[in-house]
Amino acid sequence: MPKMKTKSGAKKRFKLSGTGKVVMAQAGKRHGMIKRTNKQIRDQRGTTVMSERDAFNVRKFYLPNG
Repeated sequence: MPKMKTKSGAKKRFKLSGTGKVVMAQAGKRHGMIKRTNKQIRDQRGTTVMSERDAFNVRKFYLPNG
């Protein structure tokens, strides 16, 4: 059986925290900032922790060696 490879798109988008949680960039910050409130823009700065079920799939299928 060959080794499992990490999906290269996932390498660029996600990283694992020390406790194994999947950390990702905030959604909804690519364009259209003029429509969003300043509070929304502030809250979407930085990174966030992915929901547990989605994180399970990312770890299993996209970051098997992560």
